[in-house]
Order: sequence, then structure tokens, then C-alpha cells
Amino acid sequence: MNHDIVVIGGSFAGLSAAMQVARARRTVLILDTNAPRNRYAAASHGFPGQDGRRPAEIGAALRADLAAYPRVAFASEAAVAARREWKGFVISLASAGEVTARRLVLAYGVRDTLPDVPGLAERWGTSVLHCPYCHGYELGGQPLGVLARNEMALHQAMLLPDWGPTTLFTQGAFEPTSEQRQALAARGARVEATPVTALIGASPALEAVQLADGRTIPLAGLFVAPQTEPSSDLARQLGCATKDGPTGPYLEVDAMQATTVAGVFAAGDLASPMPNATLAAAAGVLAGGAAHRSLVFDPDLASAA
Repeated sequence: MNHDIVVIGGSFAGLSAAMQVARARRTVLILDTNAPRNRYAAASHGFPGQDGRRPAEIGAALRADLAAYPRVAFASEAAVAARREWKGFVISLASAGEVTARRLVLAYGVRDTLPDVPGLAERWGTSVLHCPYCHGYELGGQPLGVLARNEMALHQAMLLPDWGPTTLFTQGAFEPTSEQRQALAARGARVEATPVTALIGASPALEAVQLADGRTIPLAGLFVAPQTEPSSDLARQLGCATKDGPTGPYLEVDAMQATTVAGVFAAGDLASPMPNATLAAAAGVLAGGAAHRSLVFDPDLASAA
């Protein structure tokens, strides 16, 4: 085998996994296409020790740390296929080459699909957001909105008043019950049934949303839960099981980030219903350590027999 462990995906989860392998003095290759999900965010918040730094800066610092370990290799390559072979795995690359590994860590993340509303996509990660814990504080008590795709929006609308005056735009996606309306009102959140048809302001900032009846409502931030899907089908090729999450499927893993396929581990947004930089890094630590222990305690992948 070329490498003890190949990590597919080079953002917070993948780099954290690789660090554990490197420190165990095993060979690790990180395959990455340099298009992380967080590339649209101006800053990462709520990440201990990294609050306010650009995700790209955090990633660069992690890569610099890893580069100090002699058994770490990086490749700006897309993995397009993966299969089990003998006591490990073969990964086919977009460049037509192949690499082999005794174990795999999948950390290639997910892809977002956003509502088709004019002006929304170009503001994604700046004034159109998904997580109030990541971005709410910086909006400084200004008016906020929630764009509903389903009843999940109720959860966001109940939370957001702690960050600013909130309007829930139902978009015809669901109709709050009388009890839900009472709960929203108790939190100071308004409900608006007329659909949002466009976002207004000098992008990527947001000044207001325009409604179907011509009205405009001033907003500094609009929160929406995107639909998600894995950024690659490698896990499907390998036979890894998935679970249904609130925004889309994610890989089923155990407490140590092992998938349902022996020798394959996963971390980050790909393997969690809750996207969060800190959680992704922590899951990467677990996955990298578990992959190393698998090499020690199950060297021939006997558990897969």
C-alpha cells in the first residue's frame, strides 16, 4: 500500500484527522480540491482559539503545522472512485492515477442547494446565513429574517430574537399553528406570509427583502437552512450507510467516527447533521485516532471478512 491512511478532504475535519495519523508516525496522504464549504464565509466564529479568523487562514495554519511532519503528503487532486481491494483500498484520481491506502478517512463535506430567490446566492456566507451561533453576534441587534423551506424554520425563528428583531417568512412552505404563532409572538418574532421575491442592497451586504406585493422589509441578515448532499459519491461506492438529517443525508458513524464499512472512517459535515467548525475538527481528531488504532488492532481488516 502507498499510504497507511488517505484522508479525502482537506478542511478542518480532514486536517485534524491527518494530524493524529502524522503524530502516530504513520504515512498519510491528504487529497483536496481546495473548494471547502466554508469558502464563502468571511470569518469563522465560535471556534475556540480561532474566533474571527478567515477559514482560509485557519486552514493554511493547519497545513503549515502538518507540513512539519515528514510522513504527511498533500495532493490537490479529486478522488473520483474508491474500492476495497485485499487489505485496503484503491482510490482513483481525476488525473487518471491511483493511490492505495490501508485505511480511509472521508472528510469531503457536503454541497449546499439554496432557494431560487434573486440576490440570495451571491450573499451566501455574508448576509445570507445558516447558523446564528456562527454569525448572529456580528449582526449587532439589527433586523433579521428567516426564509422558510419547511417547518425547520420555526426553530431558527425561535432562536434568532436573541440576536435581533426577527421576521419569519413562511414562503408558503408551512403554516404555523396557533400555538406556534403564540410561541413566536412571545419571543417577539413576526410572521410574514407574503413571499420574499428578491434581496435588495449592494451585494454581498443586505439592506432589505422585497415581497410579492411590492413591500420591502429592512433586514441586515437572512437565515435559511440549505438542502445538502455529499460533495462526492465515494461513500456510496464503498457501501457506507447513510441517515436522513434535517437538511439532507449524512453518513452513519459510530462514536469513534467509523462508518458501516470496516476500515472507512468519516468526519465533518459529511458525517454529522450539525455543521460546525469546532465539531468538525473534534470529529476529525476521533476519526484519525480511530483509523490509526484500526491499523494496530485489526491490521488485516478481519472485521470486514
